[in-house]
Amino acid sequence: MTVAVLWFRKSLRLHDNGALTWACSSDEVDSILPIFIFDEEELRGEGGGLGFNRLNFISQSLRDLDNRLSDNLGLRLRIFSGNYLEVLGNIREHLEGEKICLAYEYCSEPRLRNSEVTLEDWSRISDDFRTKVFPARHTLLDIEEVVGSKEFKKPKSMKDMEIIFRRHLDVNSLGLYDVGDPLPVPNSSKSMNTVNLSGSVMEISDLESSIMRIYPDREDDIQYFTGGETEALERLREKVTDRVQFVNDFRKPKTVSTNSKDDPREPSTTGLSPYLSSGCLSARMLWRECEKSYLTGSHTKPPESLHGQMMFREMFYLLSRTVENWDSDVGNESCIEVEWGEFDREKITAWETGNTGYPYIDAMMRQLDKTGWMHHLGRHAVSCFLTRGQLWQNWTHGRDVFERKLLDSDWALNNGNWLWLAGVAPFSMPYYRIYNPCPDSKSSLNVETVNADFIRYWVPELRSFPSKYIFEPHLAPASVQRTSNCIIGEDYPLPIVDRKLSRKENLIRFKASIQT
Repeated sequence: MTVAVLWFRKSLRLHDNGALTWACSSDEVDSILPIFIFDEEELRGEGGGLGFNRLNFISQSLRDLDNRLSDNLGLRLRIFSGNYLEVLGNIREHLEGEKICLAYEYCSEPRLRNSEVTLEDWSRISDDFRTKVFPARHTLLDIEEVVGSKEFKKPKSMKDMEIIFRRHLDVNSLGLYDVGDPLPVPNSSKSMNTVNLSGSVMEISDLESSIMRIYPDREDDIQYFTGGETEALERLREKVTDRVQFVNDFRKPKTVSTNSKDDPREPSTTGLSPYLSSGCLSARMLWRECEKSYLTGSHTKPPESLHGQMMFREMFYLLSRTVENWDSDVGNESCIEVEWGEFDREKITAWETGNTGYPYIDAMMRQLDKTGWMHHLGRHAVSCFLTRGQLWQNWTHGRDVFERKLLDSDWALNNGNWLWLAGVAPFSMPYYRIYNPCPDSKSSLNVETVNADFIRYWVPELRSFPSKYIFEPHLAPASVQRTSNCIIGEDYPLPIVDRKLSRKENLIRFKASIQT
């Protein structure tokens, strides 16, 4: 008989989990050992690891996964930190004499694909060890099947994605693509493997303590997004299932970037992206729940609809699988090689910490730091500001900040979005479309300007500022600054650049890069 070692990577959930479903139902499996492996670099803190919110979200997700495994299937999650080959080698040693099947879900990210090659080599030299790789369920398409097809061409638009979806998926009478049903939570399981792994297993409480040692100043923070499948399914119900009209009317460009009217922390979108990227929520589950609303009557279509946004997500997975150096500005066919300015630590630090002197930009960056989330239009604005708009810094610097801090950061999506927003990719918006960091009510950034509650919440220095000046407080007369208890240059920074002059200069620079 066989020990099924379930390696949770991109699917931190029980529903729609192919490896878990197989292990629980297969006659060849005698016992199950669920594991999660932290990359050895992820717990390094600000020196190069994940930021507080990401680590905390993952920790919460793992605790929830452990609880759900225990409550539903009588299993417990074992957590490790280190190089995955060393960890798996250690597990093999402890299971010596047993037949082992390492079961996990495919992932298109190069780091994880490379790991699969090594593990397959292990299988060839040992009769007692094999791997079983399951099709990805964090994507709607089978990535390898699509990119391996003869007719595959790298997509650059929603039109291209429509062609790909039609080729690989059936379409129902309403014109909706059939992505398949999510797998249900198994209703029974095999026994938990009881091998003694003491000394190498990290308890969840130890992980939580480690996070607080790395980030002691965040101990009293109130976390807005709670990680885990339980929370994901509840948010899915609240934000999608129970809001039929919202789903049918959803137009992503029309959602408000400064969050809901009642809560400056609550997204005006679904807020489900952190759960999708971490694998707490299945992409198929979300697709099907949206479909239920669409069946009730008229609804928006791709690219503006929720289905359309999920299709864009698939586009970046396909591109990241087929474009070499997807995460670099050199040797990347999807990246114009722009001669960005020299790394300016002072400017980048001001941008990252929300101290640029531009309140809309600063509010977004402070929201990111405190919650790990930012509206997509806010991401447009801050990305443009850092790169082609005002600061003329390489997009990879901003990508790295987002990688540390964004709860929904994903290798394929994060790099794809920065390529797009920096204006360097074939699928980018025109480079000359530069967002005004001081938006008014007519801005495409969809900013609430009457009360400006979002700015007042995240930039409390400006809490008493009149709305007339709150987006450009340095223009306020000295008398207004005094009565507002905020002297610009003392209580809140002056702008680090002249937005109009830098815009003009950067447009010239970008045009010159294209011509050369």
